[in-house]
Amino acid sequence: MEIPFTFSHQLSFWLALGLGFNIVGGTDQQYIANDNSIYVSWIKKDGAAYLDGRLQEGDKILAINGKDLKDLRHKDAVELFRNAGYYVSLKIQRRLQPQNGPVGHGGDGESGALPLAAILVPGLALAATAVWILLRYRQRM
Repeated sequence: MEIPFTFSHQLSFWLALGLGFNIVGGTDQQYIANDNSIYVSWIKKDGAAYLDGRLQEGDKILAINGKDLKDLRHKDAVELFRNAGYYVSLKIQRRLQPQNGPVGHGGDGESGALPLAAILVPGLALAATAVWILLRYRQRM
């Protein structure tokens, strides 16, 4: 079952050294079959989009600085991004994840709890240290 795009919002941020993300899609390079839209494919760590924190990989970009990206070739979309200037406004759409568990659970298989290994490894290390200290103490008696 395909999850429809359920909300969109405006993102605006200042740029210093580029946008900090890559795009895919367009009429000539469809990322999704029968969809000419432009999508965020990768966000550069410590880039403008990453530091802003609102853009996510997989977001559909509808417009940049008020210019609609519908039915553009990939290279034409890239050109719009390259010439966007220092202040960039993006209109995006994002798919919401289905709720498969308690409220606040995104349905991505992660419960939000610590992984079992995060508890067991330090616990085992502590137990091993305690046994080593006990054995060393017994040898001295």
